[in-house]
Amino acid sequence: MEKTLNVATVLKPQGIRGEIKVKTLTDSAEDMRAFARVFIDGAEYKVLSVRPAGDCAYLTLRGIADRNAAELLRGKDVIVLREDAPELPQDTFYLVDILGCEVVTEKGKTLGTICDITPAKTDIYVIEKDGGRITFVAAEGVIEDIDVEAKRVTVNKKRFDEVALCD
Repeated sequence: MEKTLNVATVLKPQGIRGEIKVKTLTDSAEDMRAFARVFIDGAEYKVLSVRPAGDCAYLTLRGIADRNAAELLRGKDVIVLREDAPELPQDTFYLVDILGCEVVTEKGKTLGTICDITPAKTDIYVIEKDGGRITFVAAEGVIEDIDVEAKRVTVNKKRFDEVALCD
């Protein structure tokens, strides 16, 4: 398993005191409160404050004292160590752990490997097989099981065929 997790992307500076607005990649912007430190572009920052706002959050970081310093972080990923991340509820996974999983039907037919996930209210998965790509929404009833240890995602073939789009 990956030792780091990408939890947000810096959108822009907010105000003149170095606060940054981030687009969270977690289930809720409130989840950002769990992190005492983050890493951006390889540098470690202590989190001084977090203000959730919809699917975004405003962070104040030690060492980012003004708008100019905050501007340098625009577009960068906000990374945390897995050891700093809170325990997940049962049957909940970090997206990074699902990337690279083999997607199979309930009868064991391989459909491809997950190469990309777009976080949304209903996540959008992209799988690759033999140079082709298939996009599908993780709507209710599509995914039957996720086994991150075995790197396998089992889907209901009928529901998968209803929501899948081939590129």
